[in-house]
Amino acid sequence: MLVQAFVNPWPKYPLVYEINTRTWLAALSARLGRTITLDRVPTEEIDRISRLGFHAVWLMGVWTTGSAAAAVPRSRPEVLNSCRQALPDFTPEDIVGSPYAVSDYVVAPQLGGPHALAALRGRLAQHGLRLILDFVGNHTALDHRFVSEQPAVYVHGSEEDLARDPSCFFKTAGGVVLAHGRDPYFPPWPDTAQINYAQTPGREAMRQQVLKVAAQCDGIRCDMAMLVLPETLERVWGGRLGPNPIRKSFWKEALDELRQLYPQCLLLAESYWDLEWRLQQEGFQFTYDRKLYDRLRQNDFRGVRLHLRAAPEFQDRCARFIETHDDARAIMTFGPSRARSAAVASFFSPGLRLFQEGQLEGHRVGVPLQLGRRPLESEDVETALFYEKILGVLQDPIFQEGSFQQREVRSPGWGDTSNESLLALWWAPSPARNAGPQKGYLVVVNLSGFHAYGRVLLPGELFAAGKPYVFFDRYDGKRYEREGGELAWPGLYVALEGHQPHIFEISAK
Repeated sequence: MLVQAFVNPWPKYPLVYEINTRTWLAALSARLGRTITLDRVPTEEIDRISRLGFHAVWLMGVWTTGSAAAAVPRSRPEVLNSCRQALPDFTPEDIVGSPYAVSDYVVAPQLGGPHALAALRGRLAQHGLRLILDFVGNHTALDHRFVSEQPAVYVHGSEEDLARDPSCFFKTAGGVVLAHGRDPYFPPWPDTAQINYAQTPGREAMRQQVLKVAAQCDGIRCDMAMLVLPETLERVWGGRLGPNPIRKSFWKEALDELRQLYPQCLLLAESYWDLEWRLQQEGFQFTYDRKLYDRLRQNDFRGVRLHLRAAPEFQDRCARFIETHDDARAIMTFGPSRARSAAVASFFSPGLRLFQEGQLEGHRVGVPLQLGRRPLESEDVETALFYEKILGVLQDPIFQEGSFQQREVRSPGWGDTSNESLLALWWAPSPARNAGPQKGYLVVVNLSGFHAYGRVLLPGELFAAGKPYVFFDRYDGKRYEREGGELAWPGLYVALEGHQPHIFEISAK
């Protein structure tokens, strides 16, 4: 099925909605009483996502996973325990395997196959939604055809390695010892095999795979992208990479070619260890911003402010989130009120905004990736109303294409340091007009659970002294008037309760 490409480019700061495809279709099937595959997703479900203002849907877990992907986790007590905790009526048959143990970049038959994905992609496009899919560069499943047909693609071990550390190595049916995929800070993934990018067979095989993915979507989320960097591979695998290892970056090579073939394909890297800037230079438009998430989680208010003062060329290419499929749900990590203030700080900062299915409803259960279905959860009404408000505001073009500044929040008076928990974010049309904004936004959020007070200094050149300006709070519906000279000095006075936000739409009266 031919899918019409988008004529317009991606917005500068897109909103992306991640869906666990397998559990989503299972839930739709249970609710509607019939089998729902990708081509049978109800139109109202697509329309709901579109009306929320998202630009793209990331369908996580569409690729084929073989029998090994299910068999391995079914034998591991820690996986079985996590599944029992998430799913009260769990049985081992509910484990369908990790979507990151890919045996083929072809849509799984039980999801409808390639034609069903193409049909859904076309329907998403009709609603203005692009499609993002995963590429897992670091490893493949144990039963990928490369394991038996092209073992040179992988990192090899010896019989001694296998005997000494059977958790890191395995023997194929052909008698070859290969390494399991791994992150150096965690145990190996026993349902995977590690790609060797230091040799030509691995690089060429995965170059073809990433191009195969690009042909089926509008954007690619690259799993654990930092593991594929040459220095990471050398640190983890050392001499096992073979003679005369290639030290050129695979990402730079492959993504340059990909962009020539698919110039509008968005590239998002899952990234950690302060390698985000490096991966941006390799060709990724956006990289995970784990640092902002961690500083919010740790109540490091100063660290949040410092992080958001980084150079615009870095800020613009960060992917902001407060939960991912690898973490606990935001409402469990932060608590309900704190999750809302963290969301305001994250999603009103520049960059790609990443939301996970269930986050908007305040779901509490983090579903293990190996499960094929999820528990039924009720909606947290307060959380749902919160996201309805902020997603409505984020649809304003200012937050998708505008100019951003973090503004200083000063103490309101001697001895009061409560301003240190306040974060102030200024948005204006791009480029900002020196004659004064026809409309701008000031977002102020209290990251602490206590009352906080401060003076927010706004750009003096944009506000005329003696002229009144209207501050309409899109969050609580209240309206205020302030004089232009006050906004530059001593600054807009704000008083916020714990975790309270102001989302001021500002216009000249």
